[in-house]
Amino acid sequence: MIGLTNHHNYYLYNGICDMRKGFNGLSGLIRGDMLGNPLDGSVYMFINRRRDRLKMLVWESGGFMLYYKRLEQGQFELPINVGETKIEIEWEILVLMLTGISLNQKIRKKRYKSVA
Repeated sequence: MIGLTNHHNYYLYNGICDMRKGFNGLSGLIRGDMLGNPLDGSVYMFINRRRDRLKMLVWESGGFMLYYKRLEQGQFELPINVGETKIEIEWEILVLMLTGISLNQKIRKKRYKSVA
């Protein structure tokens, strides 16, 4: 099945990524810098220096899927998180980032969240 949902875990690489990297290069960043496992089904996101390109790598049954978005205008707004190499991103924040809505102006309403 093709598609990302709110049931995935999303991690943003808090560094500059060379967008020439493919499956093996991004997997190396996940293992080495992010201390993660690229085969765990989580979505790992990478952004270039100009913040106009985004790659997402995820393992799905039997192989890797690579999503790539290039903005023709503007930049991706990133959540502020200094010092960590791997930043966990919520689904809603990812949607805001991809659609170009400011992360600073969001107001989150209280919602039920299961503990299990």
